[in-house]
Amino acid sequence: MVEIQQAPTPAHVAIIMDGNGRWAQRRGLPRVMGHRKGVAALKNAVRFTKKRGISTLTVYAFSTENWARPAEEVQFLMDLMHKVFFEEIGELEREGVRVHMIGDRTSLSPSVQALWNEAETRTKGNSSLHLNVAFNYGGRREIVAAARALAAKAAAGEIDPDAIDDQLFAQHLYTSHSPDPDLLIRTGGDLRLSNFLLWQSAYTELYITETLWPDFDDNEFEAALQAYGRRDRRFGRVPQKGSIT
Repeated sequence: MVEIQQAPTPAHVAIIMDGNGRWAQRRGLPRVMGHRKGVAALKNAVRFTKKRGISTLTVYAFSTENWARPAEEVQFLMDLMHKVFFEEIGELEREGVRVHMIGDRTSLSPSVQALWNEAETRTKGNSSLHLNVAFNYGGRREIVAAARALAAKAAAGEIDPDAIDDQLFAQHLYTSHSPDPDLLIRTGGDLRLSNFLLWQSAYTELYITETLWPDFDDNEFEAALQAYGRRDRRFGRVPQKGSIT
């Protein structure tokens, strides 16, 4: 058996967990069963991320656009989120995982907000893995919120508008506590960002797989890391040989 050499490890991996509904429909099951299976895939991804020494994992759990889904599916997702965090928060705490919600909290119910606050409070001292859960998240809404916050500070005379640069702007995003992602994985085959980490992904390496999220296992994750390890991350710079590619 040939041993696979591990690829250079990205510090921050982001995942668009797509394909739960299609996974269920292809099996003649209700869409909600795909979401249940997707939770199991997420738990496994968290374990794998820790094992591979990745320090930050950001997952797209519920977008601002997902409210347009059928009401019964939205309610199921809310109930599932409650159940998962109620059951798993103790294990995450013991495993040293720090949980942080990134998204718009203002339109969430008090009970949902309380759940996220508890998860963040109980895990705030952990450092083995930083798990960002993008919930009620939209990249454009995040950017607008940051712009409004900076505009308000400028209007109040707290900052000079000329002092606003990339770094200051990033400090007002939901992800101000995390580095930009090195690798963004999208399952399900669609070739788009779907309003996810629009600012933060300016130079992120993208990896698209046809595999649906419930089937995304350790081998799939490792394949993504191997592909990342073969990338030449130039960040707009000219290669040393002098040719622009």
